[in-house]
Amino acid sequence: MAFSRRSSRRENVNFWPGFIDALSTILLVFIFLLTVFMFAQFFLSQEISGRDSVLDRLKGQLSELTQMLALEKGNSASLTDTIASLSQNLADSESEKSRLSGLLSAYDAEKNQAGSAITVLNDKLAAETRIRSEALAQVELLNLQIASLRRQIASVSAVLDTAEAKDQQNQVQIANLGRRLNLALAQKVQQLSKYRSNFFGRLREILAKRSDVKIVGDRFVFQSEVLFLKGQVEINELGVVELQKIAEAILEISTEIPDDINWVLRVDGHTDSTPIKSSAYASNWELSAARAISVVRTLIEAGVPPRRLMAAGFGEHHPLAEGESDEAKEINRRIELKLTEK
Repeated sequence: MAFSRRSSRRENVNFWPGFIDALSTILLVFIFLLTVFMFAQFFLSQEISGRDSVLDRLKGQLSELTQMLALEKGNSASLTDTIASLSQNLADSESEKSRLSGLLSAYDAEKNQAGSAITVLNDKLAAETRIRSEALAQVELLNLQIASLRRQIASVSAVLDTAEAKDQQNQVQIANLGRRLNLALAQKVQQLSKYRSNFFGRLREILAKRSDVKIVGDRFVFQSEVLFLKGQVEINELGVVELQKIAEAILEISTEIPDDINWVLRVDGHTDSTPIKSSAYASNWELSAARAISVVRTLIEAGVPPRRLMAAGFGEHHPLAEGESDEAKEINRRIELKLTEK
């Protein structure tokens, strides 16, 4: 009997109050969490400006959730879904907050860069201001210098005017002197031409019988074979005789030429285009110069004053005859004598 009474008591136990207490506890905890969440939303709305529309939407959802919880306290599954949705919205809000924080950081960086640029521009402006001040000072100094230069130019112009007046007088005198000098030079040239003609006439008489001596313009031309053997610079005996005759003509004419005419007999050596094969001379140029010097030495030994003689070598570079024939080469191998003024 005792056991049956105990069993009937267990069967008559009412679990409903405990369930109500548990549900109330859960509801209070949820309400507490909801209250904390609302406070978090409030502070979040204060920190993130510009997201009022999102927060208003969240508040609307929370209000709807409160109403749904008041009407459907036992619908835990719906409550879980709502919490998940709110968590997602919260995550979106955190993401938006992060994005806005990044934009704020970028704005701060651009602001710092702008500040640096402004500082640089201010420094440049200060430097340009200083340069402008210095430039103005230099301009002022240049103006003073220009004024001084103008005064100096005016003074120099006055001096130049005076000098020009004197210069005109001097120009007239210089023109007169120039005419006189040209006239004197012309007379000298005429005199030298006359004595050159006399000299040529005398040489014609001396060398009239030689066909290998010609007159080319104002020069007497000796073929090299008259004076030298091929490739040699020593004058042969016949050449010495002929040069002694020329020396006598020079000495005879020199007594007639006035002392104020500074004349000279130029001896020019020429060769043909065949390269020299002698080890004593590097080229035809050296050979032609050596032959001209040999002629000058022979004339000096015959009594011609050294100061009246001049030797020059031209090698094969001034031929009388063009071409490479034997006849042309023979014509180009020559010694030329020219009476001229220094």
